[in-house]
Amino acid sequence: MKNTRDTQTIFELSRSGRRAARLPACDVPEHNVADLLPAASIAATPPALPELSEPAVIRHFVNLSTQNMSVDTHFYPLGSCTMKYNPKRNERAAAMPAFADLHPYQPAETLQGMLQMLYEMQEMLQEISGLEACSLQPAAGAHGELAALLVAAAYFRDLGESRTKVLVPDNAHGTNPASAAMGGFDAVTLKTTADGFVDLDDLETKLDEHVAVLMITNPSTLGLFEPNMQVIADRVHKVGGLIYLDGANMNAILGVARPGDFGADMQHYNPHKTFSGPHGGGGPGAGPICVTEKLAPYLPTPIVKTLGDQFVLDYDRPKTIGRVRAFFGNVGVLLRAYAYIRTHGPDGLRRVSENAVLNANYLLSRVKHILPVPQGHRCMHEFVASASDLRRDKKISAMDLAKRLLDFGYHAPTVYFPLTVPEAMMIEPTETESKETLDAFAETLFRITEEDADLLHDAPHTTAVSRPDEVRAARQPVLSYPE
Repeated sequence: MKNTRDTQTIFELSRSGRRAARLPACDVPEHNVADLLPAASIAATPPALPELSEPAVIRHFVNLSTQNMSVDTHFYPLGSCTMKYNPKRNERAAAMPAFADLHPYQPAETLQGMLQMLYEMQEMLQEISGLEACSLQPAAGAHGELAALLVAAAYFRDLGESRTKVLVPDNAHGTNPASAAMGGFDAVTLKTTADGFVDLDDLETKLDEHVAVLMITNPSTLGLFEPNMQVIADRVHKVGGLIYLDGANMNAILGVARPGDFGADMQHYNPHKTFSGPHGGGGPGAGPICVTEKLAPYLPTPIVKTLGDQFVLDYDRPKTIGRVRAFFGNVGVLLRAYAYIRTHGPDGLRRVSENAVLNANYLLSRVKHILPVPQGHRCMHEFVASASDLRRDKKISAMDLAKRLLDFGYHAPTVYFPLTVPEAMMIEPTETESKETLDAFAETLFRITEEDADLLHDAPHTTAVSRPDEVRAARQPVLSYPE
């Protein structure tokens, strides 16, 4: 990193005594902190916070923002959990004072507009999924996974059954086995075939009375729709297990297929990709879950329901797993998604998926001669190409391609996932990109593959940060800040 003023940390810019604001005198009665907190929880000295003038603060964060890549400024073909352009009208709707100024502790009778929106959101998500009940509480897709698995655990406890295993295909999102473990289950890897589909023979050897849930992403992380989905669901249900549909890729099948119709008992949504909402940088997020009727009693509380002509929050659910997040969930993100669904309607949502699939297949057809796609020549919303031939013939790796793309103003696709594809590049253009953008991206890939390998090994060359040691950063994180 170049040590210029634009790349200095806010602590390096700090100068003692500088202030961006003058706060009024505190009008809260003073208390002895030692009377309120245990001694071990009281710091010996105040935190060493940075001290800057207002212009310095503004310039620092504006300069940082210009170094970021975002969906508003760049093509972002991340893959799997892609960030797509979200309509600004939905941002304006979420910022309306009638919604933004509400407080969750207000009486329900003063929240009728918000509660109506949440109720209708529950109903729409149920219809889209083909399932009978919904919770809007989870704060992200992975959080939705965990919430659904806790629902499954409560369901089996109620039946008096001790089920310990969750089956997870080897090309699944990494959050799947993590959620299973956090939910108190043992994650068992399920093999996939060379075509990228669930190995039915391996499934048969692992199905028994201890299987609680099979977690499956359909369409998968390879951008493929599982052709044996109904067979898989029937076999899992035959031993009393449940099917969890990782809904990260629902943007491929909106209005075309419903998970509840092909055997799912539970699923989550990623509103940021399927509908509309911000994503990235740790939040904010939402991960609503839908479940079958038999699992509905175990959903987190509260659920919005109608009582006469009023919308109310239902806490009276004796079998609930309890809260998984504060209040009603991240209503700002849910409101954006609600506006998106209402804007498009059923026919429009179907077109969203049709265009997402069309864009992905068009880009696949353009790049497959330099980046072969091991699992077929057609895909759903995304595809996983392999740079293994380039690595063998030209010493150019998937990471080299990804880093060099940054120099041309494109965010890189996800690389090296799933592990079942060597030198993997997971590419998802989304439905919001034009043919011109896709063509420009393809032409840039062609140009990069003709460049000198040594140039690529040191890429990127135009960014404030070049190529960090990512392994070291993960294994030896900096957990302190300057005094």
